[in-house]
Amino acid sequence: MNKTRSIMNVSIAMNCINVAGNAIGIFVLHAGVAGVAVPSLISRTFAAVVMLTLAFRQDQTLYLRFRQVFAWDGKMVKRILNIALPSSVENGLFQLSKVALSSIVALFGTVEIAANGVAQSFWSMAALFCIAFGYAFVTVIGQCMGAGDVEAADYYNKKLLRITYFGSALWNILIFALTPLVLMLYSLSSEAKQLVILLVLIHAVGNTILCPLAFSLPNGLRAAGDIRYTMLASIFATVICRVALSVLFGLWLHLGVTGIAYAMVGDWLIKAILIVVRYRSRKWTQFEVI
Repeated sequence: MNKTRSIMNVSIAMNCINVAGNAIGIFVLHAGVAGVAVPSLISRTFAAVVMLTLAFRQDQTLYLRFRQVFAWDGKMVKRILNIALPSSVENGLFQLSKVALSSIVALFGTVEIAANGVAQSFWSMAALFCIAFGYAFVTVIGQCMGAGDVEAADYYNKKLLRITYFGSALWNILIFALTPLVLMLYSLSSEAKQLVILLVLIHAVGNTILCPLAFSLPNGLRAAGDIRYTMLASIFATVICRVALSVLFGLWLHLGVTGIAYAMVGDWLIKAILIVVRYRSRKWTQFEVI
């Protein structure tokens, strides 16, 4: 409904409450882990109440009614589950693969484990641009396909992809440039810091070149209703190939966490190829979501 600013404001308020609450819980009340957990619960409860309140406001284009919350439309529920279930399976298996990768990383030395943990934080920041534009793909392509305008969907898929590439390149350059400065705040050995910089560099290059195709463009296919293929492509690339490549590079070739990073980029490369092949086949234009 073009209410992204409202969502952003609620998210900012939620995170400010969380950070301020953590500071009070840890440094003022000395509550330990409870000082972290309780503010997190309070901040998310606040966001949930505000979002529900907004959702029930009748001046919105679409809004909820209490008497219709438990209304049942079997055909519509089936259509929704056709989208939701594959995405849930994909996310669930992705989390399982992360557990397997954590087990592999745990086999390495303390320096590599520490470097990998810190690098994960930088990776999360570096991935934000592609993730954010993934939602733009869902919104724009979903509207185009809902209107039956396949040519517009194709046009905006390409346009959003170009914007994602440009923005992702600038964002990753910025994150990599700031990495040595931010690492000054960490109590790490010089060896661990050098390893973190290498891991961030590998991620930045791979993220810039491959992630717009591997993560943003698939959202355009999902918005068009091509859910099952994107799920299978993600499962194959992430759950199977990434874990296998991690064992190959990290353990068999003795590359350690650097091998884990290479395996991650290999996962993106495989997924990007599968998505591009699907996109060029035009089969995604033949689906109808709602």
